Amino acid sequence: MIDVLSTVLIVMSLLAAAWAGVLVVLGRPVLLGKWDGVALVGFLLMLELALVGQAIVGFVALAGTNRDVDRLSFGGYLLGVLVILLLATAWALTERSRWGPSVLVVGCLTVPVMIVRLQQIWEPHV
Repeated sequence: MIDVLSTVLIVMSLLAAAWAGVLVVLGRPVLLGKWDGVALVGFLLMLELALVGQAIVGFVALAGTNRDVDRLSFGGYLLGVLVILLLATAWALTERSRWGPSVLVVGCLTVPVMIVRLQQIWEPHV
């Protein structure tokens, strides 16, 4: 795995969670008709594309390694993190109350946890 990419993904997801948290505090939903909603969704799209890049790199590395890696768990985390962020974003866009961005906060905070778990699975056990 690429440590720099993992760090960038963690920072991006924490920034997105903080941004959505501000919307929760302000009591505003994520609306595509407002600048903050469009900017947040654009940022989440960049995060999702970076996660797709991580998944591609992860599966290529998994195919070419001789390490003792739990392949099913590793692949599940690579794909799961993609699905969680997509579902959280879709939910946030359809929910017109303050709970929409709240779901997005939870989804964005799940991303770093899953990335750290990916790193733990990938690293050799001593």
